[in-house]
Amino acid sequence: MSIVAIVGRPNVGKSTLFNRLVGKRQAIVDQTAGVTRDRHYGKTDWNGKEFSVIDTGGYAENTDDIFEEQIRKQVMLAIEESDAVIFVVDVQTGITDYDQSIARILRKSDKPVIVAVNKVDHGGKIYDTFEFHALGLGDPVSVAAVSGSGTGDLLDKVLEMLPQEISPEEEHEIPHIAIVGRPNVGKSSLTNAFLGEERNIVTPLAGTTRDAITTRYNKFGHDFMLVDTAGLRKKTKTKEDLEFYSSMRAVRAIEYSDVCILMLDASLGVESQDMNIFQLIIRNKKGCVIAVNKWDLIEKETNTLKEYEKNIRERLAPFNDVPVIFTSVVKKQRIMNVLDAATKVFENRSRRIPTSRLNEVMLPEIENYPPPAYKGKFVKIKYITQLPTPCPSFAFFCNLPQYVRENYKRFLENKLRSHFDFSGTPVQIFMRQK
Repeated sequence: MSIVAIVGRPNVGKSTLFNRLVGKRQAIVDQTAGVTRDRHYGKTDWNGKEFSVIDTGGYAENTDDIFEEQIRKQVMLAIEESDAVIFVVDVQTGITDYDQSIARILRKSDKPVIVAVNKVDHGGKIYDTFEFHALGLGDPVSVAAVSGSGTGDLLDKVLEMLPQEISPEEEHEIPHIAIVGRPNVGKSSLTNAFLGEERNIVTPLAGTTRDAITTRYNKFGHDFMLVDTAGLRKKTKTKEDLEFYSSMRAVRAIEYSDVCILMLDASLGVESQDMNIFQLIIRNKKGCVIAVNKWDLIEKETNTLKEYEKNIRERLAPFNDVPVIFTSVVKKQRIMNVLDAATKVFENRSRRIPTSRLNEVMLPEIENYPPPAYKGKFVKIKYITQLPTPCPSFAFFCNLPQYVRENYKRFLENKLRSHFDFSGTPVQIFMRQK
C-alpha cells in the first residue's frame, strides 16, 4: 500500500488536512504551534484506491523548543519512507524561510511533491497562491482543510503521482501468513519451531527482529510463505529510528498477508497494544488466528483455559469466532494446531458461495426477521450475491438500501457465519439499490 506524508512548518494546518483526508478527528488540532509531535497514521481511499497518510510535526530550525530536533528527524524519516509528499503552506503568511528550507529538502529527495496552499477559504485568495510557484515544486493546489474545499483536486493529483500497485492478493501464488504481536512474545521462536531450524535470531531482548523475514514453508501438506515481523509497540514507546522502520515494515507485512497469526503472551494477558494490532488486522480485512504463547508458565486449575479463552473472546467482540490456540513454543506444544488453524482460516477467507445457495439459505432467514421499518418505509431485500473480492463480501439488493441500519447488517453477518464457515475472517455486508 502506498504511503503519503504530510509535511510543512508549524501551524499551517497539516493535522486539520490529515483529519479531513482520513475522515475522523484523529490528530489534535489547536491554534498553538507545535501541538503535533508524533507521527499519526491513517488510511484513506479516493476513487477506489486506498493508501496510508502520515501526519508529521511542524518542521522548524533554530528554535528554543526541546522537541525540535526529534520532530525534524521524524519529518525526514516520513519523507524517506513515503511514496509521495503533500507539502502544506499557508496562503496568509506567504513563503517563509522555513518553507524554503523544507522545499530544498524535498527537491533533493526525488519524491513526487504536491504543494497544498492551505487556508484558501474564499475566491479572492486564489490569486495569492501563485507566489508559491517560487518554491520550484510545480503547480500549487488551493485547499481549505477546515471546510474541505479543494481536497478532491488534491487527492486526484495524489493518485496521479502514486505508483501503480498490483493488489497483494493478485501477486500471491501461495498464501502469505504473517506472525505479528508485541515484542518478545515468541514470534521468531514460533517461526524457527515451524521450520525446524534456527533460521531467525532469538534473544530475551525485545526488538531483536528488525525486518520482516519471509520464508517458504513446504512440509506436512502445507505450502505457504511464512513472514516473521518485528514486534509492534505503542507509538510513544518507539524511540529509535530503526525501530520505527521495523514497525512500518511489520504494518506493511500485515497489509500484504492473507492470514495473520497474532501472538499473545499468556503471562501478561491481553493488553491494549494486542487489541490495537487486532484492529489493524481486521481493518485490513485479513484472516486472523490467535496463538497464546508461554502457556506452560501459567499455573493451571480446572477451568483456567476456559476462563482465559472467554476473557479473550470478550475483548475481541464482536469478532469472537476467531480461532484461539494455547501453545508453548519452547516445549513445542500444539504449534502444528496453529498452522492447521491458519490454513483453515485462509480457506474460509477464499470461500466462494454460489448465488443460488446463498439465496436459498438467506432469503427464508430475512423473511422470518425482515429489516425494521424506518421513517414509515419498509425495506424489501430481493436477492443476495457474493462479490469477487479477496475477502468474503456480500451484496444484498433491496429497494431502500439507505434505510438498513448497522445492527441489521450485523444480524445478516451473524446468519452468514452460522450457515457458512467464515471463522477467523472478516465479512463485509453491502446494501445495493435494486
